[in-house]
Amino acid sequence: MEKNNNPINRRKFIKIVGISTAALSGVLPGCTSEKKETAGNSSAPQASGEMTYRTAACGDKVSLLGYGCMRWPTLPSPAQDGNVIDQAAVNDLVDYAIAHGVTYFDTSPVYMQGWSEKSTGIALKRHPREKWQIATKLSNFSNYTRENSIAMYKKSFEDLQVDYIDYYLLHSIGNGGIETFRGRYIDNGMIDYLMEERKAGRIRNLGFSFHGTQAVFDEVLAMHDKVHWDFVQIQLNYSDWRHATGSNVNAEYLYGELEKCNIQAIIMEPLLGGRLSKLPEHIIARLKQRRPEDSVASWAFRFAGSPEKVLTVLSGMTYKEHLIDNLRTYSPLIPLSDEDYKFLEETAQLIMKYPTVPCNDCKYCMPCPYGIDIPGVLLHYNKCVNEGNIPKSRQDENYRQARRAFLVGYDRSVPKLRQASHCIGCETCNPHCPQSIDIPKELHRIDAFVEQLKQETL
Repeated sequence: MEKNNNPINRRKFIKIVGISTAALSGVLPGCTSEKKETAGNSSAPQASGEMTYRTAACGDKVSLLGYGCMRWPTLPSPAQDGNVIDQAAVNDLVDYAIAHGVTYFDTSPVYMQGWSEKSTGIALKRHPREKWQIATKLSNFSNYTRENSIAMYKKSFEDLQVDYIDYYLLHSIGNGGIETFRGRYIDNGMIDYLMEERKAGRIRNLGFSFHGTQAVFDEVLAMHDKVHWDFVQIQLNYSDWRHATGSNVNAEYLYGELEKCNIQAIIMEPLLGGRLSKLPEHIIARLKQRRPEDSVASWAFRFAGSPEKVLTVLSGMTYKEHLIDNLRTYSPLIPLSDEDYKFLEETAQLIMKYPTVPCNDCKYCMPCPYGIDIPGVLLHYNKCVNEGNIPKSRQDENYRQARRAFLVGYDRSVPKLRQASHCIGCETCNPHCPQSIDIPKELHRIDAFVEQLKQETL
């Protein structure tokens, strides 16, 4: 974490985010005739009307669709040692979003290996400040001394190129339990510091994002009388509404408690890290039969945006086609009917029959000290579950086809040196997982399954 607080020169940053001098000088890629393929194909059907907005307690007019800046598009690095942010594509996406009514942009000092804030700041700086709201976080996970926490807070202003932050969050409350929360924000005096910053106007709204147990949520929410939480960010979707997995809390409870306190909710994981857009074929057919013209993802976004106390719904849109589809859903929002809610609850119950690993591809577990592509391994497994390519017995009718699909797809999705077989069980990843997945246990289970498939002769 400390490395994100170190000063960095301009040349090194350009190398990391992969941007050109033209992008830095303020040229608007969205105003040129060139189209970036990495930003997606914009030939999809356009939104039919104007963006739906909600009014924040502070009076802000906030777009119901919020832009999550965790998954900006990337390019291979010039040194061929990984990927770098494609700043021209980021600029193009931000231009398109703002032109179509998006006002809310959400980032963090730890997103994109520490470079999301700077990249997001470059893109937003090219637009009038009154056109957008920025949200960022105190992501002081590994070193939460007062000195380090204040340094991280101040660096966000520098990287975002702003003199006030619209929505500031205590990041991922619940990870590590209530004692970790107290260490990160109470014992070091940071909550009092941030309340003073809000009073001074450098923070306009103060809240927290939550992943954890009900006991932690209740205790932190009970601080409302002292802190006056302006908003709370929760994980909400039609699967987690009543069927949250692991140590996560049902969204129905979280939202209900916020509603009692008259606190607005900001929604994360409306698609469960994409899992609600990558469903088994018969469930997709079920959704399509009801609304043939709508995307599978639009059902999840309509669910997340329908409750009145929802201020905005975040989506980490890497490609323009995803941005366009979400704009169509919220321009304007068609709220769910009672029959729609019943239909989606039945859909959630069907989804629960598929034993996927609850990985949302947030990449908080990365980088692995042993080079394992943890999200890649888990997402390939989930994909095969949804496609029916998890062979259970050689007596299965499609055993040969499923076995080949799993093994060939695994090698294509994850390089051999980054596969689950290299996990030594160090558990470095576990404390960082918002979904409370026992990651080494899942990796070892998947590796054992792979070895079983490899050893079986047909």
